[in-house]
Amino acid sequence: MEKSYSALDTALEQLRIAAEKLELDPGLHEMLKYPKRTLMVSVSIKMDDGSIKTFLGCRVQHNDARGPFKGGIRYHPNVTLDEVTALAMWMTWKCAVVDIPYGGAKGGVCCNPKEMSKGELERLTRRYTSLILDLIGPYRDVPAPDVYTDAQTMAWIMDTYSQFKGYSVPECVTGKPLSVGGSEGRAEATSLGVMFCVREAAKILGFKMNEARVVIQGFGSVGWNAAKIAYDWGCKIIGVSDSSGGIYCKDGLNPYKVYEHKAKTGSVLNFDGCRNITNEELLELECDVLVPAALENQITKANADKIKAKIVAEGANGPTTPEADKVLNEKGVFLIPDILANSGGVTVSYFEWVQNLTREHWTLEEVKQKLERKMVKAFNDVYKTSKNEEEPMRTAALMLGVGRVAEAIKTLGLWP
Repeated sequence: MEKSYSALDTALEQLRIAAEKLELDPGLHEMLKYPKRTLMVSVSIKMDDGSIKTFLGCRVQHNDARGPFKGGIRYHPNVTLDEVTALAMWMTWKCAVVDIPYGGAKGGVCCNPKEMSKGELERLTRRYTSLILDLIGPYRDVPAPDVYTDAQTMAWIMDTYSQFKGYSVPECVTGKPLSVGGSEGRAEATSLGVMFCVREAAKILGFKMNEARVVIQGFGSVGWNAAKIAYDWGCKIIGVSDSSGGIYCKDGLNPYKVYEHKAKTGSVLNFDGCRNITNEELLELECDVLVPAALENQITKANADKIKAKIVAEGANGPTTPEADKVLNEKGVFLIPDILANSGGVTVSYFEWVQNLTREHWTLEEVKQKLERKMVKAFNDVYKTSKNEEEPMRTAALMLGVGRVAEAIKTLGLWP
């Protein structure tokens, strides 16, 4: 029976493996196990019916040896401190792998945004921002969207921060709407990064993208945009899913029409010409590319042997447990780990931050070209490490990320 892994268990086990392979100083390993700073907050707001409700929130800052803390804020009923700590740690490695000057952070509020009005969400966001205000800022910690937060959420954070400062500070947050300093291409950046990695892996495995059969778990921002990009590149999308379940169409489906169907019905289920399947069945479909773009721990020891994809590209954070990793590696599945595959989002967030700091605005073409260069280089860095060290891609990515952070810490030294 498989060990039950929390996100933090997985993150710490991955760090242990990387530290062992790198022969990291035990003291450095110990430092990297723990976040530099954790803030817990009680977010009390007035609900639409006049009642007062309190939500628990947090902001976890893992490591800033390579630059300001960077990481999303998620609103979800299952947010826990352990999960947010793991996500902050993954952000540290992710920024190092793609070689941008940030450290890792993450935030969250335990709430159910699906049951809250826009006004309630605005009040929650502004109060949460006021509670973490002393920890965030353009050179200190730059938040971004995550699960069930979006560009509007970021605009509220930017405005709240700016009101306290007395002037507009667009660079205090990324993932904003274009009208208030957002970057072109930010909405699809994570997905485009995933697909650039998939394209490079396909070259190595010797098949063309316009011949690939693609399955995508999750039809939120990352999953939907990945489906759209893959479809536009000529791939055949044979299955997609959301939290309600999945649909399968062996002849391929049009994700644009599925998106319209979901907007009308609230789910991808019962789409014309497709068969309804469970999320578990979706993961086990025979395909060339599987993109898990939902939540953590979706591919486990229990189902890893049933995965029939040639490439697994992790659009979500931590979708594969350590024990499942071993199974996929033994099966010869080309796994593109989360800290590489989904780093396109934080890369374009970095581009947005740079544009805000210099008060510039780049074209969509410029953003895409810069993202492609960054992602292709990061993919090749990880693949080269994988070959040189004779390690799986995840271990190689972790060795690269952890190694770069450890080198920064050693170079800076400990003070006082």
